[in-house]
Amino acid sequence: MKNDVILKTDFPNLKLFKRGKVRDVYEVGEYYLIVSTDRLSAFDVIMSQGIPYKGKVLTKISEFWFNYTKDIIQNHLITTNVEDYPAECHQYKGELEGRSMLVRKAEVVPIESIVRGYISGSGWNDYKQTGSVSGIKLYEGLQESERLHEPIFTPSTKAEIGTHDENISIEEAEKITSKEILTKMKKTALDIYNSASEYGFKKGIIIADTKMEFGISNNELTLVDELLTPDSSRFWPLVKYERGRAQQSFDKQFVRDYLLSIKFNKQPPPPNLPEEIINKTSEKYLEIYSKLTGERLN
Repeated sequence: MKNDVILKTDFPNLKLFKRGKVRDVYEVGEYYLIVSTDRLSAFDVIMSQGIPYKGKVLTKISEFWFNYTKDIIQNHLITTNVEDYPAECHQYKGELEGRSMLVRKAEVVPIESIVRGYISGSGWNDYKQTGSVSGIKLYEGLQESERLHEPIFTPSTKAEIGTHDENISIEEAEKITSKEILTKMKKTALDIYNSASEYGFKKGIIIADTKMEFGISNNELTLVDELLTPDSSRFWPLVKYERGRAQQSFDKQFVRDYLLSIKFNKQPPPPNLPEEIINKTSEKYLEIYSKLTGERLN
């Protein structure tokens, strides 16, 4: 299967709405067209090189999870079939195929909804310093990567390109949106995590944590953006799990670890990634897609 790495899309006959760290979003009448490029963002810095198959994995795995969780909450996905897109999109079929979603418009709630079932990443760093994550006091003596007694909801700010997300407390989040919406977001995010985590476990995958986004569409809370992808989640192989250390992963943590090893300062411009790191990352994205869905992209 031929795969051309796409770092940026340019569709002159479509109205560009915005470019995110990874996605290019177009306004198509009453809908948005979300195109997942092969860009990679690490520490909120966009790398210069793309990761083969990445955009297609993000799209297909999101589609899988949107369908899997639709009984928990409505989501914005309408279709990933380019033939069903508005006519003005069809001339770009070659670039859209496999890496795009036609979605309902929604007013995005500017909070990242993070659920942690295990203590890792920025949560582990916060815990070491304060014994808490996002203002939630955790029990003493936790080890890195340890499973929590129960998953916790830890919101963060939604950063613009070039700035960093920051963990915030529930009280701080309530200043950004209403208590009612936040309560619903929390319950829904935990329900989705618990359902997906149980499914992943059966497939030999630990979903350590994940980040979700919500919006309001037709006055209803709606799941938007991506869902349970290697960009927004930590996936660990169950057979290799061992608390007390960092874990092997099927996500972009592999790139983060490389960047930390070369003492990257987490500021633009990004360093060039070695071919080996690019290819290995691509393999990890393809492997987690296959393990979770039972399907293959190549």
